[in-house]
Amino acid sequence: MSETVAITEDARLECEHGGVLENKPSQDVLRIDARRVLVAKDPETRHIHNCPFITPTTRPCITSLMVGTGYSTLVAVDGHAVCLSSLSGVTDGTPPGAQYRVNEPGEIWVAIST
Repeated sequence: MSETVAITEDARLECEHGGVLENKPSQDVLRIDARRVLVAKDPETRHIHNCPFITPTTRPCITSLMVGTGYSTLVAVDGHAVCLSSLSGVTDGTPPGAQYRVNEPGEIWVAIST
């Protein structure tokens, strides 16, 4: 078992080039230190700000796509899995399959075993 922490609306998720995903929590029930916890689908289809990977032949990361890993299998809110600090997914940028992941979880206190 590995331990990760839940991520909150203060988390910093970045594409592999350093662009920052816009956080938009969909639930208002579970909070850590008064900050809403992100749940399944929250990191998907979010705008990515300031991806610097722009050339005449490449496309910067603009939108986050499907999460590949990082949803809890043990903790859920209203049927939606809690997002963990191990979360990663893909973007619509170049190269195809460019990744985004958690840079800072927004909290360090609530560990969840996976």
